[in-house]
Amino acid sequence: MRIRLEGNRAEIVLGVIHLREVFTVTAMSRAFPDRAHPRKYRVYVRVIPRDNR
Repeated sequence: MRIRLEGNRAEIVLGVIHLREVFTVTAMSRAFPDRAHPRKYRVYVRVIPRDNR
């Protein structure tokens, strides 16, 4: 599954931390600047569900 996170750098870091609580993060892109908002970024994260047995 591919998820796009948008926000400032702190929001993105927090989002990845929360994603890692539920999913296994397999890949993460670099931070791309958002053209519409100069202090915002977007990051693409690939995840797979964790086996919670």
